[in-house]
Amino acid sequence: MVYTSLVFATLLSVSLRVAGQTAYANDFVDPDYIVAGNFPTNTGGAQATINGWAKTLAAKGPWSVMDKQGIPPTNDKHDYLSWAPYWWPDCTNAGNTTVLTEQEIWTTCTYVRRDGQFNPDVRTVNDVGNFQDMSEAVFYNALAWAFTKTPSNTNSKDAVRFLNTWFLAADTRMNPNLDYSQMQRGPGRQIGSQTGVLDLKGMAKISSAILILRKGGNTDWTSDLDSAMVSWSQEYIKWLETSELALGEGSSDNNHGSFYYNQLAALKLIVNDKEGATQVTRKYFSRQYQSQINANGEQPLEAARTRPYHYRAYNLAAMITSARIEKYADPSSDVWNRTASSGAGIKAALDYAMTFSAADSDEASYAVELHPNVASVAAIYGDPDSKYATYLKKANPSFASEPYFFWNQPFAPNEGSALPSSTRAANAAATTSGSTKTSKSQSKDNDNGALSQTVGIWSMLTAIFAGYFLL
Repeated sequence: MVYTSLVFATLLSVSLRVAGQTAYANDFVDPDYIVAGNFPTNTGGAQATINGWAKTLAAKGPWSVMDKQGIPPTNDKHDYLSWAPYWWPDCTNAGNTTVLTEQEIWTTCTYVRRDGQFNPDVRTVNDVGNFQDMSEAVFYNALAWAFTKTPSNTNSKDAVRFLNTWFLAADTRMNPNLDYSQMQRGPGRQIGSQTGVLDLKGMAKISSAILILRKGGNTDWTSDLDSAMVSWSQEYIKWLETSELALGEGSSDNNHGSFYYNQLAALKLIVNDKEGATQVTRKYFSRQYQSQINANGEQPLEAARTRPYHYRAYNLAAMITSARIEKYADPSSDVWNRTASSGAGIKAALDYAMTFSAADSDEASYAVELHPNVASVAAIYGDPDSKYATYLKKANPSFASEPYFFWNQPFAPNEGSALPSSTRAANAAATTSGSTKTSKSQSKDNDNGALSQTVGIWSMLTAIFAGYFLL
């Protein structure tokens, strides 16, 4: 059957992407901290890893919506396109399925939802994967450039080239809408799903990178490019604030709503609207956030899903990102002290999530997703009894070489500085060669710094698809 062949071809292509750097669910890094350049000496290992990841990612670019094989209903490849990941074809009433082409399967067969089960052929239309790779490459190359304190270097040239290709250049740009994101295939289906807005959650990383280039005086990021990016973002903001699909996502009570506000607030920063960014995050904290955390720290809407360990960590990343954005936009904000209606807040949610092992719910491949959140909470709320540092060290003895350690400062002052220089070099070399992590897409499936962890192909691929389509 053609569909079966397509699935295995897709699995093969995805398996080739396994070795490489991993992607954190989301984050926003204060550009003022980066531009100031006053980095603690114990972050040397993390900086080496960032440099390695930047180089590895840059070698894959640039990326464009024009690269995809599929064509949106508009017949305009500039329109972003992705397919709903949990939907599978039921061709029992479609005649002789052995002779159906891929296109006939997509348009003739009825599609049914299987919650938590990723249909691997969604990756044949790879705007979502390409956007994630692009956002990671831009983010880490902007950081790597900032380390050099020069007007321009290879890293900044790459970051700017990737931004220009995806968003701005006339022949490769993405139209500023997600009308055809996470489309449900089948007869008569010609529109995307509100859940597809999640595909561009990485705009928070894009925003961080642009602000670093802008505030750092990078000469590659010209005023013309900056103005063009502001214009593109303004158009996309309008879509997010008026489209029925986007507004539906913005009203979601779970992580979908959380990430919607991440994305919108980050875009407000790109268009130099700090007040607007603050209004967006405050709306989130006064609405969705209020029902997202129980008194004991549990996140009930995430715990009810098929992968509770993952979803707790995932929504925490969104909460933390919104808080970071607001604190940057309004330094006087008390955002880190805000609580849900239960009286519990971000710290309580993290503490509760730490009481679970990923293995308890058969989620071993997601174990490391919580680690960046642990570091964030420790940096914001303190770690007087070393609870958070102990947790991370037990899970990953060289956690101070992880990129998240670099921007979650001050934290664990005795970590990193004692890391042997040979270990730092090994970490950098491993990341450059693409062997630091088992999968870039699944958010840290690794327990030991620069060493790769081997997992079964099916569980590994499931985790990969989860990294792109975490619903």
